[in-house]
Amino acid sequence: MTNIYVGNLSYNATEDDLRESFSRFGDVSSVSVIKDRDTGRARGFAFVEMPDANQAAEAIENLNNTEIAGRSVTVNEARPREDRGGGGGGEGGRRGGERRY
Repeated sequence: MTNIYVGNLSYNATEDDLRESFSRFGDVSSVSVIKDRDTGRARGFAFVEMPDANQAAEAIENLNNTEIAGRSVTVNEARPREDRGGGGGGEGGRRGGERRY
């Protein structure tokens, strides 16, 4: 499975727009237009999964710097997601519960 990043995406682009563009190069397993969790508005990027690595490479090569939904997009293989730590503990964001007085 190849996960593909699509950046500089029009806020009006839909999952159907992306599926249509990528399916010209092979099977598309999933399309996810990333949305802001508070507003529900698109954030300008998406991920497309294609099961065949050769078809995914062809899609990346042919769709990078082309127009989808009225905007020139950046298309490349997605990097693995980094662990951002997160968690957000109670102690005012300080590590290990240290207290400042």
